[in-house]
Amino acid sequence: MVATQNRISTLFNIKYPIIQAGMIWHSGWRLASAVSNCGGLGLIGAGSMYPDILRENIQKCKQATDKPFGVNVPMLYPNIEEIIQIILEEGVKIVFTSAGNPKTYTETLQKEGIKVAHVVSSTKFAVKCEDAGVDAIVAEGFEAGGHNGRDETTTFCLIPNVKKHISKPLIAAGGIALGSQIKAAMILGADGVQIGSRFAATTEASAHENWKKKITELQEGDTHLTLKELAPVRMVKNKFFSELEDIYQIGRNKDALVASLGRARAKRGMFEGDMEDGELEIGQVSALIDEVLPVETVFSHLLKEFEETKMPTF
Repeated sequence: MVATQNRISTLFNIKYPIIQAGMIWHSGWRLASAVSNCGGLGLIGAGSMYPDILRENIQKCKQATDKPFGVNVPMLYPNIEEIIQIILEEGVKIVFTSAGNPKTYTETLQKEGIKVAHVVSSTKFAVKCEDAGVDAIVAEGFEAGGHNGRDETTTFCLIPNVKKHISKPLIAAGGIALGSQIKAAMILGADGVQIGSRFAATTEASAHENWKKKITELQEGDTHLTLKELAPVRMVKNKFFSELEDIYQIGRNKDALVASLGRARAKRGMFEGDMEDGELEIGQVSALIDEVLPVETVFSHLLKEFEETKMPTF
């Protein structure tokens, strides 16, 4: 995991090929700068920020770290043009895009010296990313929390298949919270990993303390992939989830689903701490997370576990 020996470490000029996912309502400047200061790549999550809030977070992140950091930009963001302009004006050097066509802004960003990675959930779209000229590809299995792929392909199956079809640096995401899982992803062909859920349950994450505590209590089977009619999302089963299930029972009414989601559910849950009526997005790997820890401690554990994980012999 030394920078000069790894394509992701070298590409982003970081010590370890560990990227913190740009999660909505979690990934502000405190989390991003803490990850970057530990030798990984911190990402500010633009998906839950108004443009002026994003600019503020970028500026504070610059003050909190002299290490590389980036911004995650969902392409479906309603203020996408303004967001891209802020990124250019603030001199951000790394952008991760998702939920859209990688061709849209890759060339524009790269002309300004910005490294671009795009998140996909299938080999087909990974190939399109390579054709679009991105610098790196994030392949995310359906174990991951939040918005997800429709094909429900697991990370264990996705990574080796994507690796077989692309030549760009490959980042594995979905179901990774331990150093042993980092090593497994790299054995499968990944050059680095993107971690979300484990960094969601850190002291530096901007999410509500109720939600962080809830993450540590989750067990196998407590998350579920739903809302395929709109955009698949993995979330915790709670009162809000049950309401969605009731809508499915009466005929999968798309308009009713949209109306239910349209009341700032994600903010209410993860940022404001409403564990019953809020939308709670987290990955299956939350079952392995039993403590809210500082980022520095998480990194220490990841690196120790990575080094101590040995290949078995037959």
